[in-house]
Amino acid sequence: MAADEPLNPPLKALGDSLEAEIKDRKTHKHPVDQVPSAPRTLLLSVQHVLAFYAGAVVVPLVVAGGLKLDPTTTVHLINADLFTCGIATLIQSIGFWRVGVRLPIIQGVTTMAISPMIAIGLAVNQDGGVGVLPTIYGAVIVAGLFTFFAAPVFAKLIRFFPPLVIGIVLTTMGTTLLGVSAADVIGRVDEQVPPMPITLRSLAYGLGTLAIIVLIQRFFKGFMGTLAVLAGLIIGTGVAVALGDASFSQVGKSSWVAVTTPFYFGWPQFSLTACISMIVVMLLTMVETTGDVFATGEIVGKRIGKKEITAALRADGLSTTLGGILNSFPYTCFAQNIGLVRLTKVHSRWVVACAGGIMIILGVIPKAGAIVASIPSPVLGGASMALFANLTLVGIQTLSRVDLSDTRNGIILTTSIALAMLVSFKPAIADAFPAWAQIFFASGVTLGSITAILLNLLFFHVGPRAKGEDVALGATGKRRSLRAVNKMSEEEFVNTFSRLFNGVTWPLQAAAGMRPFQDVGELKEALQDAVMVADKDAQNQLIAAYPDVTQMLTASESEAKEISQDVGSLALGTLTEEQKAQLHTLESSYHEKFNLPLVALLSRMDSVEEIIKDGLHRLENSPRHERVVALGQVVEVANDRLEIMMADANPIRSAWSRKFEQLD
Repeated sequence: MAADEPLNPPLKALGDSLEAEIKDRKTHKHPVDQVPSAPRTLLLSVQHVLAFYAGAVVVPLVVAGGLKLDPTTTVHLINADLFTCGIATLIQSIGFWRVGVRLPIIQGVTTMAISPMIAIGLAVNQDGGVGVLPTIYGAVIVAGLFTFFAAPVFAKLIRFFPPLVIGIVLTTMGTTLLGVSAADVIGRVDEQVPPMPITLRSLAYGLGTLAIIVLIQRFFKGFMGTLAVLAGLIIGTGVAVALGDASFSQVGKSSWVAVTTPFYFGWPQFSLTACISMIVVMLLTMVETTGDVFATGEIVGKRIGKKEITAALRADGLSTTLGGILNSFPYTCFAQNIGLVRLTKVHSRWVVACAGGIMIILGVIPKAGAIVASIPSPVLGGASMALFANLTLVGIQTLSRVDLSDTRNGIILTTSIALAMLVSFKPAIADAFPAWAQIFFASGVTLGSITAILLNLLFFHVGPRAKGEDVALGATGKRRSLRAVNKMSEEEFVNTFSRLFNGVTWPLQAAAGMRPFQDVGELKEALQDAVMVADKDAQNQLIAAYPDVTQMLTASESEAKEISQDVGSLALGTLTEEQKAQLHTLESSYHEKFNLPLVALLSRMDSVEEIIKDGLHRLENSPRHERVVALGQVVEVANDRLEIMMADANPIRSAWSRKFEQLD
């Protein structure tokens, strides 16, 4: 079959049917883009708002308490928060240009920003007050702009934020914020009465609210379980009102309608240390958003790649910038609403967009904010205790996935936690430093985060030891570093990496002669060069050692593992008889033309249509060109297997990097 001959009739029919199927899929709306009926959309959107509300309003309440803001200012912060949450949700779910991931994702203020914002404010003025807000908003605006413009290159930065760093940050953040909750629990029952000493009554409100939340989570599942914090706040406040320990006088003084205006508390002020602190927070929320978008994509059945992650992060950046302008805070995806999407199985982004509209309406009703601001401090403390304890739990769970048998990880963890707790227990330490440096020592979260990031860079990304990462496990299970690989005999080198080329050893023998390698990249280049410069017969022998794509796709899961060690496609076990026939037609045509198996690296994100379409395109190649393409796929398979070997040798760190491989 000559390279310029037309495709034979069966193959042409295969191509035509494939194009028709792809065209039909394009005209069919994905569940994410479908719009339910108006009553159903409204009901489902209200459900999202209820699940979101408590977590959203707690942030301005805690910040207001930490900065000692008056009730009127607190009401304004709550309304500004809800208003901007609505706008942020519309940006993320509906999207425009290359901003917004266009998935059912609710945007809310990140709890990661609470402690740094309070630290920034108290660094400006130890007594807090409204005057510190412009400096906070200046830092928020800068961090938002940073996030927006850094979004396209973030995939290259994410390796600097492995589970170890994220776990340290979340753990220190949760434990530090528990101190804020404790201050509320033992604080005042009502802002309108003089300060109270620590009494069983104030403790009863706080611990009682916590008990309500725990009991609801114990006896209610599903959607009701997501309302536990909201129910705790309502019941706790209701009891306080009944006993005369809470006042809603501020509600009567508030107007019915008011719109938050840009820079309501004054023009933003910019502090270098404050901006750096907030940028660190946004880097962490970018990691969080990336994970949330992957989770949502999996739930709704949407493929997530670099384009989608970039769009989501741009939305975070734009929303955070708007937050600084509209007197609110940094924004990220709200995980509890992602759980609600999984629970309800309603995947429409327009339901979430409607919820955003409801938030905007709530944000222009000051009386709604005044009701929230009237929640007694001990009740708020009990509810926030549950939230921040869960944040600590997430940090501990993240750290549980870290290989703490690695001394480097242990040093980073213990040093970061120790320094974070040092300034948390003794805040006066910050006074020993110059004014410009105090913000770095004013918060345990800030110091712990910076320490974790810097030590992670030092131990894993700087110097010869970092470049000498473990790249394989020896026959005895011992980790072998790149330095050890460079010292291996040729026989040991071939045995160590024998799985890379389906038992064919000559590429490994050739690569062994190219040592020493300075880094893993040079090892990969050596393997590629060995394959590409070999003679034609050796190359054909290498390609023939691999199974045909059709064999992989039409085999059962267990059979596929026997055929090849590679991860198969989602098509495994889900093929229709028509698709199997199409694949066999493609296989026979490819073998007839090239006398080789159709070799390709399969990804879990590939669809059957994409695999067949790629095969049809490859059939149009000349034999010489196709051999180069096939060898390229062999090299890709070898690189993928090498990454798996590194994941085995570095089970957490390498796996974390591989999770985001499609973003590169």
